Amino acid sequence: MTRKLIIDCDPGQDDAINLFLALPPTDDYEILGITVVAGNVGLDKVSRNARLLCELTGRTDIPVYEGCAAPLKYPLVTAEEVHSREGLEGVELFEPSVKAQSQNAVDFIIETLMAAEDKSITLLPTGPLTNIAAALQKEPAIAGKIQEIVLMGGALREGGNITPSAEFNIYVDPHAAQIVFDSGCQCIVFGLDVTHQVLSSDAVLERIKAVDNEVAQTAYNLLTFYGRYDAEKYGSNGAPLHDPCTMAYILKPELFDLKACNIRVEADSELTRGHTAVDFWYATELPRNSLWAYKVDADGFFDLLVGQLGKY
Repeated sequence: MTRKLIIDCDPGQDDAINLFLALPPTDDYEILGITVVAGNVGLDKVSRNARLLCELTGRTDIPVYEGCAAPLKYPLVTAEEVHSREGLEGVELFEPSVKAQSQNAVDFIIETLMAAEDKSITLLPTGPLTNIAAALQKEPAIAGKIQEIVLMGGALREGGNITPSAEFNIYVDPHAAQIVFDSGCQCIVFGLDVTHQVLSSDAVLERIKAVDNEVAQTAYNLLTFYGRYDAEKYGSNGAPLHDPCTMAYILKPELFDLKACNIRVEADSELTRGHTAVDFWYATELPRNSLWAYKVDADGFFDLLVGQLGKY
């Protein structure tokens, strides 16, 4: 049976690379829709960016749905300093010919899941988890329809990238993250511990630049800008490719080492808002509600990325 996916994102440079991984036509999976949520930039811009990326890759057959413009409880926090004011520094922006669907993303998620077989659709959220949590709150029965939720968010040993203890996606909407982790769905979680192992180094950028098509050249331009900011911040050779870990897992799960853990989220503390308490060593007897990724074959990851870019 062909795997069915809904990609929920907030493009964003690394979201763009994740979509480039996902969008080459294939019989291995079907993308039912792309839903967008406010995160790296506001909702209007992430919607335009997602539709622009679909047009760039020739995948205007995939519908794009606009979701939540703000977190469940907190005001929206964005990340223009990382992703630029428009969210896609390195791409020549244009207004896509393809329009967003009139249906709200949350309603699309609910309607699609409720019409599906049990445990038959995989969700890939790479931004704040607001759309997914809002759908679970509005129609709890969708949890039984979800095969797994493959998400980017959280940190354990790496600390935080927006505060000392919080990763950006979880920080933006910690209440939504806790709803997702408490949903009973199988969550597969790619936090900073693993995403900081896949750096878009100069050598990687040269491999991408050598791929002779427009999508690969766009990826090169995106990562050149993105890498400058993170290289300065982390003192590393290149930027960590956070969001593409989710699609890399769908394409080649053997690249990652995972461990069943309980994850809880600090939602209300001023000091540690968005902290993910990952029970890696089983200090509690809480149910293991997630598979936590902690190691990746970085060479294999970049072989996969270059291979996917070569399909355009």
